[in-house]
Amino acid sequence: MPTAITRDELQRLVHEEDAQVVDVLPAREYAEGHLPGAVNLPLKKLDRDTAAVLDRARPVVMY
Repeated sequence: MPTAITRDELQRLVHEEDAQVVDVLPAREYAEGHLPGAVNLPLKKLDRDTAAVLDRARPVVMY
C-alpha cells in the first residue's frame, strides 16, 4: 500500500532499514539525475519481471 513519507523518513529508512530507492522516471530522465543509490524501474515498464530485481525482505521507496 503506497504511503507518502517525508525526506527525514526517507533518510531513516535508507540508513536504518537499508531501504531500496526506486526512481520510476523513463531511463533518459533517470540518466539526467536521480537520488544517489536509486535504481531505475520506469513506471511504464514496471511489472512482476522488472520488479524481481528488488529484495522483498527490504523496504522499497518509489519516487
